[in-house]
Amino acid sequence: MKNRDKYLKNIKRIVIKIGSSSLTSREGGLDIDNMSRIIKGVKELMERGLEVILVSSGAMAAGLKYLQIKKSPKDIADVSILQAASAVGQVELMKVYRDLFSGGGIKVGQILLTHEDTTRREQYLNIRGTIKNLLKLDIVPIINENDSVAVDEIKFGDNDELGAMAAVLAEADLLIILSDIEGMYSEDPRLNSNAKMISFIDKIDSEIENSAGEAGSSYGIGGMLSKVKAAKICVFSGIGMAIANGRRENVLNDIIEGKEIGTFFKPKTSGKVRSIKKWIAFGVRTKGSITIDRGACEAVTEKGKSILPVGITEINGRFNRGDTLKVFSVGNVLIAKGISNFSSEEIQKIMGKNNKSILSQYGEDMCGEVIHRDCLVVFDSGQ
Repeated sequence: MKNRDKYLKNIKRIVIKIGSSSLTSREGGLDIDNMSRIIKGVKELMERGLEVILVSSGAMAAGLKYLQIKKSPKDIADVSILQAASAVGQVELMKVYRDLFSGGGIKVGQILLTHEDTTRREQYLNIRGTIKNLLKLDIVPIINENDSVAVDEIKFGDNDELGAMAAVLAEADLLIILSDIEGMYSEDPRLNSNAKMISFIDKIDSEIENSAGEAGSSYGIGGMLSKVKAAKICVFSGIGMAIANGRRENVLNDIIEGKEIGTFFKPKTSGKVRSIKKWIAFGVRTKGSITIDRGACEAVTEKGKSILPVGITEINGRFNRGDTLKVFSVGNVLIAKGISNFSSEEIQKIMGKNNKSILSQYGEDMCGEVIHRDCLVVFDSGQ
């Protein structure tokens, strides 16, 4: 059995993230011919009985073309123009998708998101419910970041992360990222012609991260590093991920059939992660951080313990009870994220102290776990 086969044989639900380079032409605007090829592949997957969710870029490019603005986004300083172009482009983009899918009698539905939409648990669950209900109705959900209203503080940053979040939300089995390159290489192939394609990635380590390059296409803002970050989200959540060239013939079917094209990231198969912990890990913006000592780190990572005040050596940021924090070990390595039971001011008073000392100074209300194990997500390696 080939490396990929056992991770692909039982998949039922797929998220396909289509990058700007696969959707837009060099002249600007949408590349209808390549979009048609991709949608044909999506239909073939659906004929196999697979459920498909799309995460699409391309709205801004479509809007700039429609408004006859010939500059690329990176050359436009006025953010309001880019937001206006995105608003117009969403209409154009969805019209093309509707027309391309309607040939097979397939309906589509649009979901526009910002990162802020995933930070509230109720909203997060509502988004997940909408995706699942669209699939039950045999409607293809098409997800995009709401660039027309998003600001930096609430943006996903690029659609690779959005694709990964969509895969987590949809409880998908596989994320396919269609890009302008064949896959991930040992080095940037644009700078080194001897760079080798990495077909199968068993573990995302520092060597893999160091191999990630920078953005390449004129409309896309996500480079290989953003794809590796997306892979981290998927792998941790038990979801496989593939990167491939969005202009390759039969690319989707070839991936599903296990052919050695592009790069495949092996999903974590041990210890299924609960939905709420996926939300803590990736859906919520962190408001601050704490650093814990070696003993506390061992208790958290190896013994499944909660985080107690006595093990905390440092806090950063201002936060309230119920906010999500990053947890660092000695050496500034991110090992976990979790929901705090105390504010930053309260932790400042009790950090480094045991329960007996806390009880005598501040009373029973200040005793207890800073982050309970049920609300703590521990990573296999730094995320």
